[in-house]
Amino acid sequence: MQRYAIYYMPAEHTPLWRFGSSVLGFDAATFTDVDYPDHPLFRDPESLGYTAAPRRYGFHATLKAPFRLAEGRDAGDLERRLEDFAAAQEAFDITLKLATLRDFVALVASDPTPRLDRLAEACVRDFDAFRAPLTPEDRERRHPERLTPRQLENLDRWGYPFVFDDFRFHMTLTGSLTLDDQIRLGPVLDELFQTIAPTIAIDAVALFVQGEAEGRFRVRARFPFRDAG
Repeated sequence: MQRYAIYYMPAEHTPLWRFGSSVLGFDAATFTDVDYPDHPLFRDPESLGYTAAPRRYGFHATLKAPFRLAEGRDAGDLERRLEDFAAAQEAFDITLKLATLRDFVALVASDPTPRLDRLAEACVRDFDAFRAPLTPEDRERRHPERLTPRQLENLDRWGYPFVFDDFRFHMTLTGSLTLDDQIRLGPVLDELFQTIAPTIAIDAVALFVQGEAEGRFRVRARFPFRDAG
């Protein structure tokens, strides 16, 4: 059964989209493999393992985590609601930096982002009616034994533990890394990212879809905000 997700993604023509897609080796907009960055580390076959996990999802930041459609809902309904939702939003800018979160590398906001936090909260709440309840298998994949009581409550209520006070905007670039690999890969990613302007526009939401279990996600549609230039 297909799964859908509401993500932030940069526009396809932007250097940030090209950077993120190249690091992952996959462009979710064209649903094709793409060349890795032109750096010796990414010519090492081992680099495929660094990005295998996030490659499935494409370059993005989660606003509403992957879900199956609720009974009586269809993708057309979801797209129409997203179009209306986006038309009511105003674009704004944030500044990114590279960071290590737990054991993976991601781009995160360099300063507090209350507008972004409110956008993510609205996505979680406004689109929950489209979400089918978690299956026991889905719930178990979130490792409930590792969650705080609040995160566990969020998982059971909203289908995802890292929402509201536990939300942190991030655009994942690697899977889990050993400390040695973090030391090896982090500076390279930072060097590559330095060629890109760190201030970006949050000017759209995107609908991604996963066609089959364990398959890759692709961009189904991107919905610009009302004043997106």
